[in-house]
Amino acid sequence: MDSIKILIVDDHPVVREGIGAMLKREPDFKIVGEASNGLEAVEQARELSPDVILMDLRMPEMDGVEAISRIKEAKPEVKFIILTTFSDDEYIFKGIAAGARAYLLKDAPREELFKAIRAVSRGESLIQTVVASRVLDKLAELSRKNPGAETLSEREVEVLRLMAKGVSNSNIAEELSITQSTVKTHITSIFQKLNVTTRTEAVTTALKRGIIQL
Repeated sequence: MDSIKILIVDDHPVVREGIGAMLKREPDFKIVGEASNGLEAVEQARELSPDVILMDLRMPEMDGVEAISRIKEAKPEVKFIILTTFSDDEYIFKGIAAGARAYLLKDAPREELFKAIRAVSRGESLIQTVVASRVLDKLAELSRKNPGAETLSEREVEVLRLMAKGVSNSNIAEELSITQSTVKTHITSIFQKLNVTTRTEAVTTALKRGIIQL
């Protein structure tokens, strides 16, 4: 099994060292580099081609949101997890809009971080429950200004709920007793009906419109 190559970006050396030491204990994780600000992150992402970047938000030189945007331009295949102390609505939405596939607070249990790294490396998404609740509150407010889209079927809503929990296609198929091909068909239909192109967009749009709840 190939290791997941990880770049850690945080302006506090102790935090970087602590995260690195924790992740190195997992046999499928490989720390390929560390960066102390957004500019260093952009440079190292280009040189090291990590699979997943753990990105802080508030940093000198360049913040995490700008760094994500620049890296995605050069390396669109790289996946991002925001790992921060900030749960302000502004940071949550900017981070997700920039392209992060997961958003965790630094006090999240290590098992949740491990789960997020593995999920994101597979192309899935994961938003920590405490953060998702803030997303839901904000998007519910916005939904009153943008009321809904084409109706989803009951099965599509079931698939969406599992997507929101970061469940893989294979596990969705097992949970709902359907084939992976059928899961992919449902996801394609969900994307079309919600006018989105990624799982993260589908989940956040569904939350906004009140289609699902966390």
